[in-house]
Amino acid sequence: MVQSSILAYYRQVLGTCFVVGGSRRLEQEFSITVAQTMSSLMAVASASLIIPAALYISMGHPSSERDKSILELSRGTSIILLILYIMYLVFQLKTHARLFDEEENGPSDDAQPEESHEKKEGDTLSPVAAGIALILVTLCVAVCAEYLVDSIDAIVQRAGISKTFIGLILLPIVGNAAEHVTAVVVSWKNKMDLALGVAIGSSMQIALFVTPFLVILGWMIGQPMTLHFQAFETVVFFLSVTVVNSLIQDGKSNYLEGAMCLGT
Repeated sequence: MVQSSILAYYRQVLGTCFVVGGSRRLEQEFSITVAQTMSSLMAVASASLIIPAALYISMGHPSSERDKSILELSRGTSIILLILYIMYLVFQLKTHARLFDEEENGPSDDAQPEESHEKKEGDTLSPVAAGIALILVTLCVAVCAEYLVDSIDAIVQRAGISKTFIGLILLPIVGNAAEHVTAVVVSWKNKMDLALGVAIGSSMQIALFVTPFLVILGWMIGQPMTLHFQAFETVVFFLSVTVVNSLIQDGKSNYLEGAMCLGT
C-alpha cells in the first residue's frame, strides 16, 4: 500500500497534470531547482528500497542471519531517511523558501495584473479549530478506509479483479482523490510549481517520512518491520522514478510527457 500511494502520486497524478495543463498550452514551465531537488530525493528513496532487496537476494537461502541483517539495514536506513526529510523541510520552509514560493516564481495565466497585488485572505480557522477538524476528519477517513479494505475480498470474487490491480491502481486513486483533484486543477491554471509540490511532494513525504517512520515505530514496539518489499513492486517503483526524473529535468512539460508518465 505504501509503494502504491507513492506510485499514484508520482506517476498517475503528475502525468495527469502534464496532460491537462498541456492541453491548453504548448509547454508549461516550473522551477528546475525545485524539480531537481525533489527528483534527487526520490532517487535516494528508491535506492533505500533497492538495497534491502539486493541484500535479500545476495545472501541466498532464507536464514535468521539474513533476516537480522535486513532488519538492521532497514532501521539504519530509516534513520538516515528521516534526517534527510527533516533537512528537506528546513531547506523548503526556511533557508531556500523563496525557491518554493509560487508567487515569486510567477503568477498563473488566469491571474489579473491587479489581483497579484491583493493581500492574502485571512485564516478562516484558528489553529485549535483546524486541529480539531483535522482529528475528526482523520477518524472518519480511518473508519472509511477500514470498511474499504474489508470489502476488497468481496470485490475480487464478484468482479474478477486481481488484488494487485486494486492495491496498485484503484485504492491509491480513491484514497488520494482530493489531492489528485487539487493537483490537476492548479496545473490547468498553469501553476506547475504548486502541482509538482502536491504530486511529487506527497510521494516524497510517504517515501522519506511515513515508510521509515513505520520501520522505527515497529522497532520501538518490538515489531520487525523492514524496507524489504516484493521485487516486482521495487522494480516498478525504481523504473517510475527513473522515467519521471528524466521528464522533469528540463523544467518544462507538455501533454506528450504526461502521456508517457501515465503510460509507464
